[in-house]
Amino acid sequence: MLTNYFKIAIAVLKRRKFFTFISLFGISFTLTILMVLTSFIDATVNKDYPDRKRSRSLYLNNLTETGNGNMNGGALSFYLLTHYATNLKTPVAVAISSRSKGTNTYVNNKKIAINYKYTNAAFWDVLEFDFLEGRAISPQQIANGEHVTVISEDIKKEYFGDLPSVVGKYIEADNVQYRVCGVIKNVPATLYMFYSDIYLPYTVSKGDEATNKGYRGDYMGILLAPSPAEVPRMKAEYEEMIARLPMSSKDYTKIYSLAEPFIASYVSTGNEEKSGMTYTIALISIFTLLIMLMPTLNLVNINITRIMERSSEIGVRKAFGASSRTLVYQFIVENLILTILGGAIGVILSGIILHFLNKAQLIANLEMTLDLTVLFIGLLICLVFGILSGVYPAWRMSRLNVVDALKAQ
Repeated sequence: MLTNYFKIAIAVLKRRKFFTFISLFGISFTLTILMVLTSFIDATVNKDYPDRKRSRSLYLNNLTETGNGNMNGGALSFYLLTHYATNLKTPVAVAISSRSKGTNTYVNNKKIAINYKYTNAAFWDVLEFDFLEGRAISPQQIANGEHVTVISEDIKKEYFGDLPSVVGKYIEADNVQYRVCGVIKNVPATLYMFYSDIYLPYTVSKGDEATNKGYRGDYMGILLAPSPAEVPRMKAEYEEMIARLPMSSKDYTKIYSLAEPFIASYVSTGNEEKSGMTYTIALISIFTLLIMLMPTLNLVNINITRIMERSSEIGVRKAFGASSRTLVYQFIVENLILTILGGAIGVILSGIILHFLNKAQLIANLEMTLDLTVLFIGLLICLVFGILSGVYPAWRMSRLNVVDALKAQ
C-alpha cells in the first residue's frame, strides 16, 4: 500500500510542477535555516574541547549587585575568586582566567590582531587543551611572574610562518616580549571563557588585580568537583558564600552570582531572578515558530488547492468504498514524502552553506558540521513540518461529499 501511495505522490508532484517547486522551496529553505542554526548551537555549546571535565564543573562568569534602584553587573573580580572561591571546601581546583582583550603586534611591517588572556595555574589543570608542541605554563613560572605564553596554532602560523617548532622563541604582544612554552589546538571564539590567541600568567598583568577589592572585575572562574555527584553540593556552597558576602557599597542590598553548568552559564545574566536560559529558550522557540509558521501556512494553502483539483478522484474513490480514514492516511503520507524530498534538498543546501561559512571563518575557529545530532533534528523538523501542513488539508479532503466532489469535475 505504501508503494502505491508513493507512486501516487510522485504522479501528483509531476502534475503541477510550479506548485511542487514552491512547496519544495519553502520546505528546503526553512529546513536549511533551522539546520544551520542548529549546527551553530551544537558547535558552540555541545563540543567539549577544551573543557572535557564539564560533568564535574560549574562556571562563574557573572555577578550582579542590586538595590535602592541601582543595578550593576559584569564579570567577577580577581579578588573575589582568589579570596573566596578558592577557599570553598568542595572544589578540588578553581580555574581563573580573564576575559580576552585585544592588541596589535607587527611582523615584517604586517599588523596582526591578537587576543590575550591571563590565567592562573589551575586553569591548565581544569581544562584539557590539546598541545601540538611544548607544554602548559607551570605554577612556578606563574608564581615567578615569568614572561611566558601558550599560543594557538593559528597565531603560530600567522606570526612565525611555517617553522616546524616555535617553543623557546619570542612573540611580542602589547610591546612586551613573551617566550613561547607551548602551542595548542585552536579554540572557537564562541567559547569566550576559554578562547584566546595567547595565554599569559596573571602575574604579568598590568591590570588592577592587586588593588581592586570589589566583587566585580574582569575575571571568570571554573569550579571543579571531585566527582559529578559532588556538583550540587559545590553549587550550594558557592551560592551560600555569595549570600554571606558583605555589601561592597551602601548603594546595594543584594548580590547575585550563580555557579552554573556550562550551557546555563553561557547565557547567564548573573541575576537569579532573570534567567538567561529562560530568555534564550524562549527566543529560540519564537524564532523557530516564526520560521516554520509561514512556510507551513503556505503549504497548507497549496495542499488545499491540490485537494480541490483532485475532488473528482476523491469522489470516485469514496464511491467505490474508500473510507475517510484511508484517504486521510494517504494524503498525510503523500505530504510526508513531499517534505522528506524538501528535507533532502535542505540537507544538501545546509552542507553547502556550512562549507562556505567555515571557509570564510566569520567566527574564528568555529567549525560547523552536519553531525548526527543536527541530522536527527533536521529529520524531526521534516516530520513535524509534514504532519502540521498535512493534517488540516487531509481533514478537509475527508469531509468532501461524494456527489459534490463528482459534480466538481
